[in-house]
Parts: sequence; C-alpha cells; structure tokens
Amino acid sequence: MAGRFLGKALATVSLSLALVSVTVRSYGCRSIPAYRNSFSSCWFHLSTSTMSGSNGSKENSHNKARTSPYPGSKVERSQVPNEKVGWLVEWQDYNPVEYTAVSVLAGPRWADPQIRNPAGRTGLVGRGLLGRWGPNHAADPIITRWKRDSSGNKITHPVSGKHILQFVAIKRKDCGEWAIPGGMVDPGEKISATLKREFGEEALNSLQKSSAEKREIEEQLHKLFSQEHLVIYKGYVDDPRNTDNAWMETEAVNYHDETGEIMDNLTLEAGDDAGKVKWVDISDKLKLYASHSQFIKLVAEKRDAHWSEDSEADCHGV
Repeated sequence: MAGRFLGKALATVSLSLALVSVTVRSYGCRSIPAYRNSFSSCWFHLSTSTMSGSNGSKENSHNKARTSPYPGSKVERSQVPNEKVGWLVEWQDYNPVEYTAVSVLAGPRWADPQIRNPAGRTGLVGRGLLGRWGPNHAADPIITRWKRDSSGNKITHPVSGKHILQFVAIKRKDCGEWAIPGGMVDPGEKISATLKREFGEEALNSLQKSSAEKREIEEQLHKLFSQEHLVIYKGYVDDPRNTDNAWMETEAVNYHDETGEIMDNLTLEAGDDAGKVKWVDISDKLKLYASHSQFIKLVAEKRDAHWSEDSEADCHGV
C-alpha cells in the first residue's frame, strides 16, 4: 500500500516537472512549436510570440498574463522578469501573490490545485477570476465577410492590392477592449455548440429575443455554422486572467460568409457580456483583447486578405 502511494506521489511530481517536449510544425509562413500539456486533453499549437521556451528567453511574450492590477481587482502581481518566466529557470526567491476572486471561491472546486501554467510564471497564484484549476476552455467564433462598395463589389486595399476582410467584433463590458464574441465552454458542451451559442448571445442579443425571433436567428446561424470552416488556433492563450495555477485555452474558428447574404439577414445587436458590436475592417492596426489580434491575422493569411501595408509583414509572425 505504501509503495502504491509513493508511486502516485512520484508520478504527480513528474507530471508537474515535465512541462513539455517540443517539435516544430509548419503553419502557413510561420513555424509553430507543438507543446504537449500534461494536464490538458489536447495539443497546444503555440507561436513563439505567444509562449516562451522552457529557458525563459527574452523573446518571450507571455506578457498579458503578467499585467497588473489583476482584472476586476486592485491586486498587484509579483513582478516576473522575462528571463525568469520559464519554470526550468531556478528562482528560489519566487514568492507570487495569491488571489482568487470571492465569486470564484463561492463556487465548487473541480480539480487538484497542484498544477502549473505551461507558459511559465505569472506573479500570481490561485485561480483569480477563473473557475477551474488548470485549463479553462473557451471558444472564439470569427465571423467574416468581404468589405463591399455600394454596388456590391469587393473593395481592394490601395497599397496591398488585396481584398479587405471584415469580422464581427464586440466591445467587452469588463475592460472596454474590442474582442471576438466568444466565451466559456459549458460542462459537457461541444465546441461547435459553444461557438454558435456565444455568437448568438453576444453579437445578436439572442437571449432577449422572442420565441419567433429566436427561431429565425437559429435558422440563419445554422446556415452559417454548418458550412465549411477553418480552425484557426487551438491551445493556450496569453490572457490577463491567467495565473500560475489557472489559465485560458481556446479554439478559434473562422466561419466565412462569402456572399454576405447570410449576415445580411441578421441584425447585429450587443447582448450578454458585450457593450457594443460592429463589423471591423481587418488590418495590422487592430488592437484587440488578449491574443485576439493574433487569431485575426491568421484568418487574413488563410483567406489571402489584406493585413498590412508592409508587403513583408505577413511572414514576420504575430
């Protein structure tokens, strides 16, 4: 019996320390390392700008997960320099602040708290605003169409010579930043259902509609979400709510309305967590919440749409 418990303890320590093995895969014009997270059920596909290597290199941009104050509070994180983000970098004096929101403490505890952020130190332990220890799963629907003139013709950018793509963006009530209208995956819910539900609630205000209006919205959304789509990103995201023990993972999926006819039958109206909603032209000038700008750039690349006036910018990473 003692041997069994010792074996389990050693296995737990091994899982905590074995952060990742790295291979390199081609993703468009970028190289993306694939990380296997011991505590998650899926592979992480992370660009080098999203997550640092295990040596905590200075190029690391695990930045938003180290910002202060923590969202919705006055809590200041312990400062973590770039070179000490990686867990494999020894730092005996690391003493992060502990914070879990009262609203989160009031809820159930789902998992073992002895778990570490795969991207490295954030300067904060606990769950912050996140309900689960470890990965908290979200889904981000990126709904796009071509920008057209009054005659219905696609508009071409005068510098890049590429067509301009638009996507539906919401303004978050909590921080005032523009974002993709996504949200958290409910327990037992399929990602495809989350994507459609969140878009309806945040960009179409479906929760406040009559039964007849909801049926009409559902019919149009079914047309949009049942067509071919692109999985743009799947894995860890640099989010301001992340802590050493809880972090965001998402699946960003692009649904494109090629003719614009489906979305013409739907009226954008902010609802749920959204303060405003509108069509936004896609370009490198976008400043969006968390890692959303990176996802939008990948959509532009995949759709061969305008992104930057600098012809070489497309292959510089995100």
